[in-house]
Parts: sequence; C-alpha cells; structure tokens
Amino acid sequence: MNRMHAALPEEERYPLPPREITERVLIDGPDEAVMDAATVAHLAYGAAIGALIGGMRPGIGPGAGAAAGVGVWAASYFGWVPGFGVLEPADEHPPRRNALMIAAHLVWGGVTALALGSLIEARSTTLRAGPVLDAPPATRRKRSRATAELAS
Repeated sequence: MNRMHAALPEEERYPLPPREITERVLIDGPDEAVMDAATVAHLAYGAAIGALIGGMRPGIGPGAGAAAGVGVWAASYFGWVPGFGVLEPADEHPPRRNALMIAAHLVWGGVTALALGSLIEARSTTLRAGPVLDAPPATRRKRSRATAELAS
C-alpha cells in the first residue's frame, strides 16, 4: 500500500481514509497521537470485520475472502462513512486512490480468509485437548478437563 501511495500523483498523496476518518471522528490532536489512533482503530475495525466474516462463513477461501474485502470497502466508503457525513462517497474520491484502496482490501480479504482457514485447521491440531504441560509443576494436570471429558 505504501508503494502504491508513493506512486500516486503528488496532489493525490494526502492521507488515506483510515487517517482521515480517525481525525474526523476520534481525535484531532498531535500527529503522533492521530497516527497511533488511526493504526489502532483500523486494526480493530479490520479484526472485528474479519471475525464477523469468519463467523458468517468459517470456511471461506481466499477468492471469496478477496471479494468480501471489496464488499467491506464498498459498504464502508459508499455506506456508513458518507452516511454519517465523515467523508464524501468513494465515487467522489480520485480514481487512483480508489484503486489503491480496492487493491488493499482485496489483499486484506484474501489474507484474512487464509488466516481463518489456518485457525479452523488449528481446532483439530494445535488447539485440540491434551495435557497441560506448560503450567507450573505444582498445578500441572496430566490431562486437561476437556481431555478427561473426551476420554470418558
């Protein structure tokens, strides 16, 4: 995303929407504070939406995830963001900036789907019940309660 932003014409290299939204909605203060808030808010929003997508479609593949990413972009930048008067709708933003944002959301959606797939796989491998061996020795049990329940 940084490379794509750097390749924009100079007049289009102003802050991307996550920064603009943060400044308009959450905090209008020193640059460092706004950057920190924008980073945290954007990561939290992405995690929440990713969890929602995972809850709705747990086995989503990367192609469908990429499509969901574009759906998140459209719902945000044509939906709630202009609906609440935070920013103008995306069709009023420069086309190259929209292309950058769409590309970023395609990647986010595809990668989120891959991460969800890995977490689903972990349920039958690394997250399955078993002995709790990393607890302090005095509190360690040979088997977790879940493993004992499975055995009975």
